[in-house]
Amino acid sequence: MQNERVSEVTPIIIDKDQPGFIQSDYVGGVIKRSMNYIRAGFPLHLTGAAGTGKTTIAMYLAAQIGRPVILLHGDDEFGTSDLIGGQYGYRRKKMVDNFIHSVLKSEENVSPEWVDNRITVACKYGFTLIYDEFTRSRPEANNVLLAILEERILDLPAARGEGGYLRVSPDFCAIFTSNPEEYAGIHKAQDALKDRMISIKLGHYDRESEVSIVQAKSGISRDEAEKVVNIVRAFRETKKNNLQPSIRSGIMIAKVLSATDSRPRADNTDFVETCMDVLNFDTNGFQNQPEEEVKQRIMDTINRYC
Repeated sequence: MQNERVSEVTPIIIDKDQPGFIQSDYVGGVIKRSMNYIRAGFPLHLTGAAGTGKTTIAMYLAAQIGRPVILLHGDDEFGTSDLIGGQYGYRRKKMVDNFIHSVLKSEENVSPEWVDNRITVACKYGFTLIYDEFTRSRPEANNVLLAILEERILDLPAARGEGGYLRVSPDFCAIFTSNPEEYAGIHKAQDALKDRMISIKLGHYDRESEVSIVQAKSGISRDEAEKVVNIVRAFRETKKNNLQPSIRSGIMIAKVLSATDSRPRADNTDFVETCMDVLNFDTNGFQNQPEEEVKQRIMDTINRYC
């Protein structure tokens, strides 16, 4: 007899040590509060602008929990089946009977196969679910989470063949991240869903945290990291919308410095051009000022700190 089937989602294992994770006083406070909420059995929601470290912190928290991780990224095309599972594959059975050598009997049966998707796998085995940017998925797709987070029950279609619902494992926990609602491609989350979570609003890091992170991620000296961070932070304060340069901008500039063995100086053409390319990604925050004026703002900022 031959039996073929499609396998379910495989979790990932995250190293608990996380040697590259920089934990400043600000970050340490967020980690402490987050772990307290998770230990109390509440889903955690990390929300904030792009570049505030939501996913990085979520991955670190999952590593500290010590369970396998199911990672899910929000998508506007998701339906409920993309989250809990559906009939994606097939089961093929074939039996060959040749007991009498002159008689060959063959029987083959092919039937649809139910495959559990990420949320079902996490609930069933007690894995940690990281639902990154969950508000990029439509609210109706996320409705399945309501009973999971409150009643600890996952409603499943009868086609799954194991009853109408699944009891969520006591080891299951969920960490969600989201960007502000005014970002492109973001849906407004249901109030009933947000009411089941504890939300921590993340802002841009303090200066000391940013310097430590930029230095650790790039390998440049502390003095050079301070100059890069000062430039990014000063330019950030001049922006009038959500598209402010984040710590990612500082890391990008610092990594280019490290890769080219360059120095953060106002007379260094390569450094200046790198700052222009990284920081001048959006001019709407300056009320549609000419690009040359925006570049002059960047140059003035570089001259101030270099």
